[in-house]
Amino acid sequence: MAVAAGTPLLEARALGKTFAVPVLSDLDFQLRPGEVHALMGSNGAGKSTLSNLIAGVHRPSSGQMLLEGRRHAPASVREAEAAGVRMVMQELNLFPTLSVAENLCFKSLGNRFGVIDRRQLRRRAQRALESVGLAELNPDTAVGGLGVGQQQLLEIAGVLAAPVKLLILDEPTAALTDPQIELLFTRLRQLRDDGAGIVYISHRMDEIQKIADRVSVLRDGRLVATRPVAAMDIDTMVELMAGADAVAGSAAPAGVATSAAKTQAQPVLLKVDGLGRRGAFDGVDLSIRAGEVLGLGGLIGAGRTEFLRAVFGADRADSGWLRFAGDDFTAGRRPASPAEAIACGIGMVVEDRKAEGLLLSQSLLANISIGSLSKLRSRLGFIDTEAETRLVETATAALAVKSDSLEQPVSTLSGGNQQKVLIARWLLRDLQVLLFDEPTRGVDARAKLRIHRLLRELAQRGKAVVMVSSETRELLQVADRIAVLSNGRLAGEFDARTLSEEQLLEASFKYYSGVGQSAARTKNQVRA
Repeated sequence: MAVAAGTPLLEARALGKTFAVPVLSDLDFQLRPGEVHALMGSNGAGKSTLSNLIAGVHRPSSGQMLLEGRRHAPASVREAEAAGVRMVMQELNLFPTLSVAENLCFKSLGNRFGVIDRRQLRRRAQRALESVGLAELNPDTAVGGLGVGQQQLLEIAGVLAAPVKLLILDEPTAALTDPQIELLFTRLRQLRDDGAGIVYISHRMDEIQKIADRVSVLRDGRLVATRPVAAMDIDTMVELMAGADAVAGSAAPAGVATSAAKTQAQPVLLKVDGLGRRGAFDGVDLSIRAGEVLGLGGLIGAGRTEFLRAVFGADRADSGWLRFAGDDFTAGRRPASPAEAIACGIGMVVEDRKAEGLLLSQSLLANISIGSLSKLRSRLGFIDTEAETRLVETATAALAVKSDSLEQPVSTLSGGNQQKVLIARWLLRDLQVLLFDEPTRGVDARAKLRIHRLLRELAQRGKAVVMVSSETRELLQVADRIAVLSNGRLAGEFDARTLSEEQLLEASFKYYSGVGQSAARTKNQVRA
């Protein structure tokens, strides 16, 4: 069936998607054949959700999509790929123990009899590698031994090895060098010239100006503007992303955060001195104070989680130091493990509670008390189970954890109550510095408010609280001071009481432009 001239390659009409709450609402979007269409928006604006609907990861709750004028409602990723729609996600989806060739050809390893022709596999892999500038890479190399940039290109090569009608790229250049980016752009231009449509998600305005034809901005699950790339600069983009209400002034309610003068008077517990981890963040200087909530803002992929993990010793920093008040800030330390960080008085509520935080098959009692068993153990090595129960009961009551009993497996609790269990564990440790990575993710409105109050109470009790959040308004409402990371670098520190959403967004984009990156490189050269 021939496609009529002028028909969009992809058209979304009144598209909506609801999970616990609506994340896309009444969204109209068009992608033309032979077009690179950039999608921009703050964290949580709906960019990834729209991409997942197009690629068959999720199905829309309302509205419809058309591909070349025909109904597009893929029930799976495989079904979308059969229609020529392919997506490269921001998170890598590779098998580290398999070879490069096996990863590239994983969906068609064998012939119809299931026999793998290794020579043919290598030839196919070699062609795919050449298309992204990795011709020198041995197809038999295990993927786990490659750098992140090479793995990102490998992911892209696997997608481009098959016929592509519509390609979705989600932050594809985050781990790439400038020459690798240019090679990728050359390949994308070839696809565009061949009539493919490309949805390009990025926070890097300089890249978008190089590769995109049009830009669409999403805010709160709605499409607020579509413009030619020549008509979109950073100031316009930030204003569209933040909205008129946010531009008018700060969203921080009066009386929530501590005054700037009072915050400055609080003693510093920890100084972060030029901390860096290769490929994630670099040269971060921060003072973390008792009695305040320090918010960490920035775009997804800016290095916020990686920074917290390095402070907590979950990942080893390559440069810089942590300096503690107990040493008069003279000794520099880099925790090599969480145990070392905990010994220094640092605790962390991780972002992925199921994979990294909780023992899902174990009880509430075991999950909450596991970090405090040394205090409950007698000289003979026995646990005082009555004291353990009293301790956990107090913690669960303080956080209003809903459960049938303390013996209930954590896996049977709601996401919000699982998060409370994880927080309760750290409250029992009574550490001075507490790191919270997206502490309200996946919790309902009531639980979110309770966690907000808890963070403020911890600060009032003299703790130093550091909170990463992808919700701008949450940062403005809860934090006293906000430090913003942009492309792995500290873009500024602000008083949360006077900071506007627009200012926060401007800082978030600071080092995603060519000017900002050049300034950052100069700073690092001076530091070196």
